[in-house]
Amino acid sequence: MFWLSSQFKPLSKESDKKKNQPLISPSVTADFHREVDPRIWRACAGASVQISTLYSRVYYFPQGHIEHFSSLISSSSFSTALVPCVVSSVELLADPITDKVFAHLSLQPISSEHFAPSNFSRYKSDEEENKVVTTFAKILTASDANNGGGLSVPRYCTDSVFPPLDFHADPPVQKLFITDIHGVVWDFWHIYHGTPRRHLLTTGWSKFVNGKKLIAGDSVVFMRKSVDEMFIGVRRALVSGGDEYYGGGKKGFRRTGKGKLNAEAVSEAVNKAVQGYPFEVVYYPTAGWSDFVVRAKDVEASMAGY
Repeated sequence: MFWLSSQFKPLSKESDKKKNQPLISPSVTADFHREVDPRIWRACAGASVQISTLYSRVYYFPQGHIEHFSSLISSSSFSTALVPCVVSSVELLADPITDKVFAHLSLQPISSEHFAPSNFSRYKSDEEENKVVTTFAKILTASDANNGGGLSVPRYCTDSVFPPLDFHADPPVQKLFITDIHGVVWDFWHIYHGTPRRHLLTTGWSKFVNGKKLIAGDSVVFMRKSVDEMFIGVRRALVSGGDEYYGGGKKGFRRTGKGKLNAEAVSEAVNKAVQGYPFEVVYYPTAGWSDFVVRAKDVEASMAGY
């Protein structure tokens, strides 16, 4: 167990040697730094997720960082509640095992007297520079997640994301080529048939379910970035219990949302932040969890009411 206290030790040369060590399990770091298109990343993360932009003012909450990570770190005795910082780099990435999107942020602590908004120029984010991606997310039913079946697709998705079907054909059918968040192209047959008629993804869907280890309660996100570009992402359902794995025992992955990071890296981030050193954090957007890097204007607006 790692203990964080108000009496932090100065960083040593040994600590500096560790700065290049991965923040995440070494077994999956090889594909971690393939950056994801910001529009696709945000669509997969969900509309409620807000990631601070480059050079923006934020507050870092050590306690929230620890809670976001795991119960293996105790924060019973440290006094710093929040640290004003500037975002010095942002990488939007995706977990190669779970497909969950996450962000790798580099933060520079800054003194309060230099933290005024007037000291920071407005940085135009990718979100403002690019057109909006058309998206549709569907929570999978038990039937959808059955690896021997197909996916029932609501009409809104087929109308807004998929290419138009030829309804004069009998039956109307088309082959779709859809790219996942890692750049892998999956092919699916989209057909409109049945009684009553409905839109289905048939051939290719079972392969996708097996490949991504999908279960009922997971969501698939269909995205259209342009006329010829379609993407597919995954949002995992959370399951309570600290050691529940899916996908082949320990070679699978946890669905608790925790345990993805190196505990030493979290401890070191808190240590550096409190001492005023630059530090790095990894953030997995997770429903129901409080963020630990929050836009300064949001924190200041909240504090102004007290």
